[in-house]
Amino acid sequence: MHIDLNRQSRSSLPQQISDTLEQRIASGLLPPGSRLPSVRGLALSLKVSQVTVSKAYAALAARGLIHCSHGKGCYVAAGESGQETAGDWQDRYDDYLPRAQLWHNFKDSAVAYPFHLAAIHSSLLPLREIGSTMASLVLEQPEVMAAYGNFQGDHELREVMAGHLLRRSIRVQPEELMMTSGAQQGIDLVARTFVGPGDTVYLEAPSYTGAIDVFAGRGAEMVFVPMDRDGMRVDLLTRLCDRRPPKLIYTIPSYQNPSGVTMSLSRRQRLLELARSYRCLIVEDDPFSDLYFQSPPPPAIKSMDAAGHVIYIKSFSKVLAPGCRMACVAADGNILSRLIAAKSSSDLGSPLLTQRAMLPFISGKYDAYAGKLRRQLSQRLEKATALLERHAPPGVSWITPQGGLSLWLELPASVNINRLQKLAEEKGLSFLPGDVCYAGGIPSRHIRLCYSQMTEQEQEQGMLLFLGLLQAYLQEEAAAPSGIALKL
Repeated sequence: MHIDLNRQSRSSLPQQISDTLEQRIASGLLPPGSRLPSVRGLALSLKVSQVTVSKAYAALAARGLIHCSHGKGCYVAAGESGQETAGDWQDRYDDYLPRAQLWHNFKDSAVAYPFHLAAIHSSLLPLREIGSTMASLVLEQPEVMAAYGNFQGDHELREVMAGHLLRRSIRVQPEELMMTSGAQQGIDLVARTFVGPGDTVYLEAPSYTGAIDVFAGRGAEMVFVPMDRDGMRVDLLTRLCDRRPPKLIYTIPSYQNPSGVTMSLSRRQRLLELARSYRCLIVEDDPFSDLYFQSPPPPAIKSMDAAGHVIYIKSFSKVLAPGCRMACVAADGNILSRLIAAKSSSDLGSPLLTQRAMLPFISGKYDAYAGKLRRQLSQRLEKATALLERHAPPGVSWITPQGGLSLWLELPASVNINRLQKLAEEKGLSFLPGDVCYAGGIPSRHIRLCYSQMTEQEQEQGMLLFLGLLQAYLQEEAAAPSGIALKL
């Protein structure tokens, strides 16, 4: 088993080992019953002492994540076995995935009420129009399928994207844009190009699960900066940077995922000033800024960037056609050149067919469509918050976002969110637990509920079912003797 250890980190080696294994267990990479390497074997593999590994295993056992017995070894909890199975060799086959929460969160998409998934219901998306364009291309210009796309992206589409961003006060030339297969690929390319083991990456607390996975995979030292109603606490970030200079700052300033918070204009300006002073990069992830319900969010940080410190990633996947996977990346100078080089070795260019299929809609119909979509999503948010106000148990709180797709709920401290999640799944419900939006096993009392990925009728049914379940959970918990597991 491979684990990247940073011997200059402030975290001890046993802590780094136990944190990595805990993340593997939580994300399903080490399923229940998996046999862990022996203490001696892992110590040799990682070039550490057996005492170091023993301390890591003891910490995991104390948290109930693994069971160890003399002569049998250590196993992930709930499924201990003393006999080797045909798949045991796979558990001991090295990989380089310290954490992988994103794929695990998508496994529950078949539930009746998938509140965990930040997506828009298909009935609200322009799928028929985009599909019709794609069908016409296949029939009338089949040669498009025989061509590799430009590594940087189709030039005509980049021209349209430059105009789209200009209307949002971001002044870029088509040559300063790169098309990617969704924002996730853009984040991954940035990390693979500029982040290495031990580099300090600052993120909002909480942050997007997919970005955390990517930075963890690069061996980054992730530092989570608390937020308030105006976004990331830049004053705290500044003090942290004095002690640990940043290599990169990752932010979702508009309708942040998962919290829904929007960063104020003054904080955006101060964040850019900080990046200038430390000569570091800001990755500005922008999937939701077009989904505002009253007034647009403050200007993008990229619109104020004159020295090339901001890599701006604008996703169109969620708002148009998730299956087409499309985003554009805006960056300057040599930063963009290196990202294009990374992309060329990653996929030889995004598919030309999907770029050409989405081009007519983005160039001619997008703004009117976005306005209609905002009204539809605003109505759904109003219904969701009305249900919360009427039926949420005491102690449940939330901040109503001004845009985006999700609600971030804080539950009473007494709620065991893992247990609640299992009870919800039994009822055909799913939600995103807040602890996956941090790294290193940071506990959270929050959950994310998306209000846009079902029909309005399904949304209401699912919300009432969930709130009823939560109410029953709290009542049973209050009545149950200490230490008795709940059965709802």
